[in-house]
Amino acid sequence: MRIARFVHPGSSTAASGVAWGTVEGQSGAATDALTVSAIDGHPFGPLQFTGDRWALADVRLLSPFLPSKVVALGKNYADHAKEMGGEAPASPLIFLKPSTSVIGEGDAIRLPPSSSQVDFEGELAVVIGTPARNVSPENALRHVFGYAAANDVTARDQQRSDVQFTRAKGYDSFCPLGPWVETVLDPSDLRLVTRVNGDVKQDGRTSQMIHDIPKQIAFISSVMTLLPGDVVLTGTPAGVGPIVAGDTVTVEIEGIGTLSNTVVRGQ
Repeated sequence: MRIARFVHPGSSTAASGVAWGTVEGQSGAATDALTVSAIDGHPFGPLQFTGDRWALADVRLLSPFLPSKVVALGKNYADHAKEMGGEAPASPLIFLKPSTSVIGEGDAIRLPPSSSQVDFEGELAVVIGTPARNVSPENALRHVFGYAAANDVTARDQQRSDVQFTRAKGYDSFCPLGPWVETVLDPSDLRLVTRVNGDVKQDGRTSQMIHDIPKQIAFISSVMTLLPGDVVLTGTPAGVGPIVAGDTVTVEIEGIGTLSNTVVRGQ
């Protein structure tokens, strides 16, 4: 099931017209062949439909959730660790991106004037469904709501100069997420392709992760409680590179769909 958050027709602002719903239609079909059916309230629990339905092309997709935090994995693919000039860490390397970095499908990535190199990083995102604290790897997936595509946008020059990741990863708009959340999916071996202006830059599989998703969730939950709607970014394969104003970045993940964002100069 694909869960989306959107602004529906007839609404002048996101605050008055925002809703969650299920995206219906064949997986991989064009947008104009898909519809979205609104649900009453939030999607954590049994779904109750309002009866309202729109063509997907007639709504504006938002980020599927507004997480309390985004926890990301660094160097979780050996080929990416190598291209970054280091070894893969023995234990998961985690860092935080603020909730204000999250944007949705079609929103613009804004390049900060203070950075001379901003990179894309296509990733599989895990959305948490129930609170997770000190969970075991064996039970970790029971706490997962679903999966989405994501882009861990990074000011690479600042990451190098600062040593730690907070500023480089934390700018507003630096965490595109979407286009929706797929709740029924085996994430263990999915193809992930990132394109810039249609050119393939990354082409990997989630089976190449060093630390798999159950281990990631178990490790993170031993440090902090993961709450419903929180997002785990699971790492990026090799091929990361710079983006500039005017570019369009797409992250396509098998079984989920395609997340697309334009790039503009920041304010």
